[in-house]
Amino acid sequence: MCGIVGYIGKRDVAPLLLEGLARLEYRGYDSAGIVVNSPKAAALKMVKAKGRVRDLEARVPKRFAGTTGIAHTRWATHGAPSDVNSHPHLDPDNKVAVVHNGIVDNASELRAKLEAEGVVFASETDTEVITHLIARSQADSLEEKVREALKVIEGTYGIAVMHADFADRIVVARNGSPVILGIGEKEMLVASDVAALIAHTRQVVTLNDGEMATLKADDFRTYTTSGTTTTATPETVEWEAASYDMGGHDTYMHKEISEQPDAVDRVLRGRIDDRFNTVHLGGLNLDPREARGIRRVKILGCGTSYHAGLIGAGLIESMARIPADAEPASEFRYRNPVVDPDTLYIAVSQSGETYDVLAAVQELKRKGARVLGVVNVVGSAIAREADGGVYVHAGPEVCVVSTKCFTNTVVAFALLAVHLGRIRDLSVTDGKRIIEGLRRLPSQIQEILEGEDEIKRLAAEYAEAKSMMFIGRVRGYPVALEASLKLKEISYIHAEAYPASELKHGPLALIEPAMPTVAIVPDDDLLEKNRAALEEIKARSGRILAVAHREQEKADHTILVPKNEDELDPILMGIPLQLLAYHTALALGRDIDKPRNLAKSVTVE
Repeated sequence: MCGIVGYIGKRDVAPLLLEGLARLEYRGYDSAGIVVNSPKAAALKMVKAKGRVRDLEARVPKRFAGTTGIAHTRWATHGAPSDVNSHPHLDPDNKVAVVHNGIVDNASELRAKLEAEGVVFASETDTEVITHLIARSQADSLEEKVREALKVIEGTYGIAVMHADFADRIVVARNGSPVILGIGEKEMLVASDVAALIAHTRQVVTLNDGEMATLKADDFRTYTTSGTTTTATPETVEWEAASYDMGGHDTYMHKEISEQPDAVDRVLRGRIDDRFNTVHLGGLNLDPREARGIRRVKILGCGTSYHAGLIGAGLIESMARIPADAEPASEFRYRNPVVDPDTLYIAVSQSGETYDVLAAVQELKRKGARVLGVVNVVGSAIAREADGGVYVHAGPEVCVVSTKCFTNTVVAFALLAVHLGRIRDLSVTDGKRIIEGLRRLPSQIQEILEGEDEIKRLAAEYAEAKSMMFIGRVRGYPVALEASLKLKEISYIHAEAYPASELKHGPLALIEPAMPTVAIVPDDDLLEKNRAALEEIKARSGRILAVAHREQEKADHTILVPKNEDELDPILMGIPLQLLAYHTALALGRDIDKPRNLAKSVTVE
């Protein structure tokens, strides 16, 4: 993995592909490459480079003309980042080029077989296996050559293939990794992310797993890997190219943090019913009788989405009075879980393509479970696989680390909790109270953002720490988990999160002046319990930064957050901690939008 761009038409292809790769830089990568072809060429031309897209662009010769091409940004899975291991991968005759997102699980076995037949590999990658399989096929068409190769491949893939002998086409295929076609005027594009397409077209087709497509300049067709023709109707992308610009900010992360008041307003818009003090979520496909029959809710996500699911489980349990919990999707399907017909499963993913979550959804569907999706990207794989769901409408999120999508996902869970609660046991009064609290969120988030200068000053004081502790109780604990993750992701400071009540059961051994603690201290029924945890830390000379609704006497510093309803306070308490992580990373000179070793959309296990 990580980013694929392809084009066939009449334009000079190299500048277009390089622009597309630049739009995919936010996904995280370590190297890049490009292959081009023209109808009269006997062989393909390729340039690859370890490093950034700008490093690749500097290597592209002035005479690199072509009207067809594919390009890739790579996030290493097999083989260290290097020029040779970069995609695309060519066969020895420079006839076949492949770019690939995903992992070939049986690559070692296939590689050994090919080497025994005399094939010499140039790279350490699993992808090169696909290239050689296609090049060695005796089939008459490129489509059949690709299909033969895919028959022996085990694993996940989103691929684009060019062949010098079939210069009028690009063949693409999908199994577990996104492939999106862009439908232009006498030109066609392909990408792994719509961000690379919308500068040229807003008409797209998203391939399903097990589906292939042939792109020609004036046409495209889709079909299954077994050859059966499929019907593909282009959809219009709602986002515009300007949505992916920085908009005057120094980083995408800062832009996206600042967009949260508007983003939260979007997820609320049109969904609140004041007449009955409830919420309408039309995409759930869950009628009131079915909702009342739910006996348990299980939420599945990875990373930030898992943390949002933890908060969501608490909201559903407290408002709808349904037992609810969250679990990492990557662990769920491997523990042979009991799938209960009375349990509602909810899959959470910003991209809607996270492989671990998608695989869990597919396993649940196979066992007859009802699955809802909570995703940001319309038409994504999880959105299509699920029985229904909620779009979080955060808009494009470019920075690798999630901020506004996390916040909108939690707000979407609050809406779902109100919806289920009003069908079940949530009173009219409590429904109205929560809805009024939801409406206050955008202005309260804006109030927090206006205090950024003070958070920046505090970040400078704590940036020298080598390790930090984050604590919270009940509603505050998932906030601590997410804040800890944010700090790790972009500052590279080691951070751990614990329930505040667990300090005395081990983590207190770590407390010393050099180990600051960030404490989530909401003004709720656990206030005194949280203050007791601060006492324990202070008694051991620990430094404390509190996030609270009022000044905390035992804290060295307090970031004040406006009070909302108890259930919704975690949404607000996470905002200043996003800014804390951001300004800590900024003080340390980190590459905030592209943190090391990470990718935006993780479409491999």
